[in-house]
Amino acid sequence: MTRENNIGKNNKKTRDFEIKPYYEKPAFKLYHADCLDILAKLPENSIDMIFADPPYFLSSGSFTCQNGKMVSVKKGDWDLSNGTQKNFEFHLKWIKACRRVLKPQGTIWISGTYHSIYQCGFALELAGFHLLNDIAWFKPNASPNLSCRFFTASHETLLWARKDKKAKHIFNYELMKNGSWSEDFLKKSNSQMRSVWAINTPKSIEKKFGKHPTQKPENLLKRIILASTNKGDLILDPFTGSSTTGIAAYLLGRKFIGIDIEKKYLDLSIKRFEELERNLKNKLLKYKNL
Repeated sequence: MTRENNIGKNNKKTRDFEIKPYYEKPAFKLYHADCLDILAKLPENSIDMIFADPPYFLSSGSFTCQNGKMVSVKKGDWDLSNGTQKNFEFHLKWIKACRRVLKPQGTIWISGTYHSIYQCGFALELAGFHLLNDIAWFKPNASPNLSCRFFTASHETLLWARKDKKAKHIFNYELMKNGSWSEDFLKKSNSQMRSVWAINTPKSIEKKFGKHPTQKPENLLKRIILASTNKGDLILDPFTGSSTTGIAAYLLGRKFIGIDIEKKYLDLSIKRFEELERNLKNKLLKYKNL
């Protein structure tokens, strides 16, 4: 069954009852569900920031290169394309649902490649969002392409938009300008942060318990969260995958809601979160014993 068939099916019946969290801890909550079902249940104007990495609809019978090895590009049924029109309708549905739950001053970030990001950008405008920036996330360690028939893809685009054009969104300008960003060789000290970020793909330790096929690096999500939220804010990821958004949010003192239709990725998220909790508790004990 394709992602299009999964998302939004039996909507009225499903949304007539309360959906319980798959996993819940203070400031960290996961749902195993269609994101439209959870978004329909969340209160209007309740979320401070949304990060979304929706399906790219790239799965097929072809191959790509990962860590020097040839691997299938089929990520799962959720990534199968239903054609340009239906793919766009899917993006418009979840983007409209996200807009309803965002606070008036809230913002949304969407990550994608050229296969999906232009559809998402058009959908954002149709849904009434006001675009703030497009960020080029440059991957210095991107994998080579195997066909040698086109340029090697070494970046993704991040769209940043606010819910209401006239609202005053959060942008922590001084932190972005003067903070420590040693992971990014393009960022010059004491200079404005520009819209091209050089951040490597996820480190091996971030994939300790397994990986999601489109997993984002913690350094990328930390920067996004620090730029556009404050401590205590509530962050939502409607396609949470292995929950890098949630891990970064928890580390930075934010609250998190993650949604995914794939149970195996939620289980991976839980392993990552519980290890993080253990590590933080151990550090606190060491500090108290000093």
